[in-house]
Parts: sequence; structure tokens; C-alpha cells
Amino acid sequence: MTGLGSMKIVLFANTDWYLFNYRLPLASALRDQGHEVTLLSPPGRYAARLEKEGFRCISFPFERKGTNPFSEMAVLARLARILRREKPDLLHNFTIKPMIYGSLAARCAGIRRVVNAVEGLGFVFSGGHRALRAVVKILYRVGLRGTTVVFHNIDDREVFLTYHLIDAAGAELIPSVGVDMNVFRATPEPEGDPVVMLAGRMLRSKGVPEFVEAAKRLRRAGVRARFVLVGEPYPDNPDTVTTEEISGWEKAGWIEYWGWHDDMVEVYPKTAVICLPTSYNEGLPLSLVEASACARPVVATTIPGCRAVVRNGENGFLIEPHDVHGLVNALRTLLDDPALRRTMGLRGREIVGQEFSAESVIARTLRLYAKNR
Repeated sequence: MTGLGSMKIVLFANTDWYLFNYRLPLASALRDQGHEVTLLSPPGRYAARLEKEGFRCISFPFERKGTNPFSEMAVLARLARILRREKPDLLHNFTIKPMIYGSLAARCAGIRRVVNAVEGLGFVFSGGHRALRAVVKILYRVGLRGTTVVFHNIDDREVFLTYHLIDAAGAELIPSVGVDMNVFRATPEPEGDPVVMLAGRMLRSKGVPEFVEAAKRLRRAGVRARFVLVGEPYPDNPDTVTTEEISGWEKAGWIEYWGWHDDMVEVYPKTAVICLPTSYNEGLPLSLVEASACARPVVATTIPGCRAVVRNGENGFLIEPHDVHGLVNALRTLLDDPALRRTMGLRGREIVGQEFSAESVIARTLRLYAKNR
């Protein structure tokens, strides 16, 4: 049906966690169609789970933020050797460093069919990183030349085209990694005070401080609700929220901290509202898609990736980044109106079914692979 024939495909990402949580459905669909799928990433605790699913994993250690030119050239050479040995018919790279290094190594290894997935612009295109941004732009122009580049939202694609980082002919739009509607199901809210949750990396740019401040104001105003953080700090990231800060907020009674959860399918049913007041350059936040699939209304910012999921006033509310007052008002509107939460939640599930289901995303990806034959 796809015109693919039988292919050897390598999926390359910066963590095995990413491959397990975001690309396992794609890998499984490819295998079901008779393709040989190999997963390539730095070593981690999810490799064993991927192997248990029947996939061959290649451990490829590298520093996600390494900048030493000599060690980085060695990384690129190692990657090229792996690709020469594996001889894939198609290489699909995810996230910035695998995109750049994978594309360059593929060129060295003589691999013609390369697909790159832009998961978001990230901190490189945020303010205050001019020197790094200039270097990354050059690497994009050189590395991505002749490859197919997939974007999750139109705004990110326009940024790449505006800066002439890619050719327009190679730019594709596939909105999201897809959500299995049979796994993420609509469930009623639990009894008791409604739970508002922010799930994601515990970074300031993800809106954690704004979320805590909104929780503080709403609780002081007498609003009956629980405010929950789900995720973990990143000590090697200067933007991280510290464990001490989280502990302090929890002791003060403003929030609850549920820590890291491998399986968010079990978490969403415990909530009433999902919140992501991010200022980060999101590609398309999977937490918003998953929450909407579970019929939960969402409050997010006007960042492009969030706008792709949230229809303001339909399945949730959009506010400006860093706008705590707007966040408080949006949350209070939902917390004061259970019927509105139900209506918006059901509309969100409808939107995800139409635009972001795993079935439709995988089908579009397979059609894209067929174009690269």
C-alpha cells in the first residue's frame, strides 16, 4: 500500500527514552510491514525495554551538549563507521544533534535517503544564544542539504525557510508523533478537589515558576483545587528548577510533587486540567496531545507548538508566555465550571482524533518514506 517494499531503516535519537516513549509505535508499524528496524541512541535504561519489544538497539554514546571540536569530530567519525557497517536504506534522525550528525555521517557513508524530524526550535533559537545559534545555523545548512525535513508545526517550518536553512522542496509537515486513541482514553474526573497538572521537564522555560505562582494566588483566593508537578529536574541544565525549590513549594502547601512517571496513561485520569505555561520553543508538546486525547481541557501559551493543539475557547485556553494573571484567570474559569471542563475535554479528544492520532501520523510518515525511495 505504501510502495515501500522491504527496507532496512535506522531510527536515531539522542536518548533511548525518546525512542521508547515517542517512536515505538512507528518502529512497530514498520516491523509489522516487514521492514528491518534498528534503533540507535546513547545507552540508557530504556534500551532493555526496547529489546524486550523485539528491536535491535545499537548503543552510541555521545554528549548531547558536547562542544569540543576534536571530540565531536571523533563522534561523527564513529557514527559514520556504524552507518557504513549497517548500510540502512533509510535513516530517520530525531532532535538537533542526531539530525546534524546523522545527516553528515550518512553523507560520508553513502546513504542517500535521510529524513530529519524537527522536534522544536529549542533553546538555540531563544534569546541569549547568538553565537551558538550562528554555529547551529551553519551546521543545519550544511548537514540538512539534500535531506527531507519534517516539522510538527507551520511556524517552525517558516523559521527554517526564512533563515534559508533548508530547501522548500524538502520541507514536510506532519503534526505530532501521534497518540494511540485506544490507549489514551476519555475518563471521568476523579471525585474530590480538581487536580491541575503540569507535566514535563522541570525547567523554568517550561513555565514551572509561573505555574507555582498561579497555584499560590488561586489557593490564597480560596479556590479548592490541587496543583501538581510531574517530571524531574535536570541538574546539568542551567534552566532547571532545583529539587530544593520543589521541596520548598511543596512544604509551603502550594503544590504537590509526583515526581517522574514512565506511564502517563495512568496519570491523566487523576487530573481535571492540564497546564503548560511554556516559553520554550516547543515543536508540538506531546503532553497536550495526550491530555486532550484523555478528554482533559488544557491551558497553554501562544507558543507555536501549543497553538497547533489548543484552539482557544474550544478545547482550552491560550495565554501569553509569563502572563501569570492570564494563567490565573484561565485556570479559575475552568476550575469554577465542571461542565465547561467536560465540554472542552470532549472537544479536545475530537481534535486529536481528527489530526493527531498515531494511525494517521504513522500513515503519513510511511508515505513520506515511500517518496524517498
